[in-house]
Amino acid sequence: MSDLPKPSLIILAAGKGTRMKSEKAKVLHQAFYSPMLHHVLTAVQPLQADKTIAIIGHQRDEVERCLAGFDVISCIQHEQLGTGHAVLCAESILRDKIGTVMILCGDTPLIQSETLLHMYQKHLSHGGPVTIMTTFLDNPAHYGRIISDDAGRVLAIVEEKDATPEQKKIREINAGIYCVEADFLFKMLKKVDRSNSQGEVYLTDIVSLSVGMKYSVAQYRTSHSQDVLGVNSRVELAEAHTELRMRRNRQLMLAGVTMLDPATTSVAPGVKVAQDVLLYPGVHLAGHSVIEKNCILENGVIVKDSLLGKDVHVGAYGYLDGCTVQAGTTIAPHAVLSPVN
Repeated sequence: MSDLPKPSLIILAAGKGTRMKSEKAKVLHQAFYSPMLHHVLTAVQPLQADKTIAIIGHQRDEVERCLAGFDVISCIQHEQLGTGHAVLCAESILRDKIGTVMILCGDTPLIQSETLLHMYQKHLSHGGPVTIMTTFLDNPAHYGRIISDDAGRVLAIVEEKDATPEQKKIREINAGIYCVEADFLFKMLKKVDRSNSQGEVYLTDIVSLSVGMKYSVAQYRTSHSQDVLGVNSRVELAEAHTELRMRRNRQLMLAGVTMLDPATTSVAPGVKVAQDVLLYPGVHLAGHSVIEKNCILENGVIVKDSLLGKDVHVGAYGYLDGCTVQAGTTIAPHAVLSPVN
């Protein structure tokens, strides 16, 4: 990124998320040990943004606290009038900005830095004012559909609630990530009306408006469809958690850790696991634990914020919390070890 101009980022995090069936703001729900919003903020860090703005609204005090530790400017959307209105709330912060604004949602915890970097590079190489990210889904329900002409040029994005039965058959969907030149973005949003089923200012309408004004809308089509899916229900939250956990497990196994059953093994991001550690099914490593070389952790072992020296063997269903275990120690099955024991 050092040789590319720095973009500005707008992260949409103001919604309640009614399908979550929760009093809690959607972006605060945790997937793999962190709020969804944290995963997005981590993914955008390699972009080295000039400014990162989080649009907040529902439970804004709690969401703002969630932003602590990140270099993010909070911007309040006082009325929930749609995604386009949410982006417009950031205009005063980006009034003098020249360059690209990348817009993405705070409920996409699976998004990866590489995908965002590739999209940004395509936007810059295209040279047009707008680039949208799309992907194909076997079941595109709840997503906006990409309307293209016979030559494959993007014409519009139609939200599902406004789509015709024929349009709902389209499998190419809007991933909800955009790169737009700053001056063009706010100029076009001010042209968007609220004549839709939701009575909202749709960010997606800048696509059809751009096409109508003879601007070319570029398209970054990702084959990693799972990475861009938004979390809108507890079911999807569990699916996101599982994918993040398995990504972590794959990294560890490729680095030399043996997992007899990765599907039942959970290793938090802050845990360090050395080569040639053997993890039996059901092991759970949390906090900032350190597991040194050649340790064996049998079925169901739980370790929290503990240091295990080399060659430690923990019997099945052991529970260690806040402990330091000397190298070569064997711990009996079902043992409970903590500073108060």
